[in-house]
Amino acid sequence: MAVKVLDFWASPYGVRVRVALAEKGVSYESQEEDLFGGKSDLLLQSNPIYGKVPVLLHDDKPVLESSNIVYYIDETWPSPHLMPASSYGRSRARFWTDFIDKKVYDVGRNIWMGKGAEVEAAKDEFIDVLKKLEGALGDREYYGGDQFGFLDIIFVSLSCWFPTYEKYGGFKVEEETPKIAAWLKKCYKRETVAKSMPDCQKVIEFVGMMRKMHGIE
Repeated sequence: MAVKVLDFWASPYGVRVRVALAEKGVSYESQEEDLFGGKSDLLLQSNPIYGKVPVLLHDDKPVLESSNIVYYIDETWPSPHLMPASSYGRSRARFWTDFIDKKVYDVGRNIWMGKGAEVEAAKDEFIDVLKKLEGALGDREYYGGDQFGFLDIIFVSLSCWFPTYEKYGGFKVEEETPKIAAWLKKCYKRETVAKSMPDCQKVIEFVGMMRKMHGIE
């Protein structure tokens, strides 16, 4: 069964798909999209509603939206399981996935897109989001318990942009939420995660270019 991913190197949402496929041992073809110079016809045909990456094409059938794609991957290639075994565990994973999707990237974006007092407000909100997620982690090794799983993939994928938020927000994740920092280090020791992440310095440079495009710098 042919698997193809329409992706963009700096996309934290694309990282989710890369990590999930790597955890399942699924080989796939990756197509890098030019999101600024012109999106491919395949992307626009596959995702006509939003025209966004990532898109998973499985036997030419498009699966859209990154968290939904990770659900699909887990159901299609059931071993090893990413979602918790219990219905309560799965409901908890869905709740925090929704929270992460609504909060982490958008609040982080407000840090590097903001000016003056906007940056300080966004930084405070971002730290508050991280503290809520630190509370959800508790004393567990991973969000699902002893094993790296679904919610870990959903959250860790966004961490490739954390150094950018730290740079423009003037804070350190390790100082504000040490348990999150320790969990991140643990996740990054996994080959599936480390090999799926973009270079953090290149993300910072990319954001610098975006700030100039938006007239912030």
